[in-house]
Amino acid sequence: MKSVGNNLVKVVVGQRRVGKSFVLRQVLSQIVAGGVPAENTLYINKEFLEFSAIKSAEDLQSLYAAYKNRFSPQGRTYLFIDEIQYIDGWERFVNARSQDFAEPCEVFISGSNSDILSGELSTMLSGRYVRFEVFPYSFGEFCELTGKPQDASSFTDYVQHGALPELFNLDSEEMRRNYVESLKDSVMLRDVVQRYRIKDATLLNDLFVFLSNNASNLISFTNVVKSLKGQGRKTNYETVSTYAGYLENAFLIHSCPRFNIRGKDSLSGPAKYYMNDFSFHNYLYAGFGYGMGYLFENAIYLELRRRGYDVYVGELDGSEVDFVAIRNDARIYIQAAYKMEGESTIAREYAPLEKIRDSYPKFVVSLDEFRLPSNNGILHVRPWEIP
Repeated sequence: MKSVGNNLVKVVVGQRRVGKSFVLRQVLSQIVAGGVPAENTLYINKEFLEFSAIKSAEDLQSLYAAYKNRFSPQGRTYLFIDEIQYIDGWERFVNARSQDFAEPCEVFISGSNSDILSGELSTMLSGRYVRFEVFPYSFGEFCELTGKPQDASSFTDYVQHGALPELFNLDSEEMRRNYVESLKDSVMLRDVVQRYRIKDATLLNDLFVFLSNNASNLISFTNVVKSLKGQGRKTNYETVSTYAGYLENAFLIHSCPRFNIRGKDSLSGPAKYYMNDFSFHNYLYAGFGYGMGYLFENAIYLELRRRGYDVYVGELDGSEVDFVAIRNDARIYIQAAYKMEGESTIAREYAPLEKIRDSYPKFVVSLDEFRLPSNNGILHVRPWEIP
């Protein structure tokens, strides 16, 4: 982690079981390997039984004082707190320790809910933290784990499998299906139902199923309400919108708002939603006719997010550009097409990009074995070649 060695609080967020704890332990190991004495580090994981008694900021302070008394660390200490959202008032402790210049302490925290960065913490730290989001394995990591080459066949296997780390340790389809089901239930219960005191957990699950099976489609909550009511579910726009926000806070889904390319601003209203991992569809809802094209588009969205882009659905003169990806002052436009079979498909995928008059890079991404020549500056690339 490049940000080590300063007073910024490092905040690692992401869905449960994507590897946040592994990331924290990696950083800790690198710090010790770099010459920091082991006694200058303290690692607390709130999911470990040993730390179940730590429930408040005062408990954290007592544990930290006991650690300092027991090991007498000299110089900067490094404090890691995993799944910190289970500790009431933790913001006050983190703020106090990270800003203690007399006894410097570098703080690393993780959480399975994005709103740990809202409210009091952001107010207290006011820019004195840096956020890292952990996603399931990338295609490159998938190939490294499986020994597969980076080619179209491997990418198809990647999106039809799932990229949650634990899936690679399970030998059978049944075990993987049971794991994904239990993970989904755990996230729903602990990171949504209990956290937000959800009154209708069945509706929450129905909404997740709907969004899973309509990923990569433009979704209006008004239409979602109509669909759920058609299934006999009593709900309204406000509830559906709120529940979708909770699912996104728990990193089960990601919203992709629309972006006015000509006006250069985001648009309210309908948006696309993408799954945080393909396994939810592949192992739980595979019978809903969700095609490879949708999985492919979902994969491109996640890859752009991994690379640090803010991602939008582009709109220009009635045409839709699959992705407008913005990172600092850089911007790229992308059309995602699983396979471009025939001249009409090729023309359809290139047309929205050809309407854009600015000079930002433009790409058509597909898994075709052939590579089309540059067309008015639009490049044809494979998913692993996206800059």
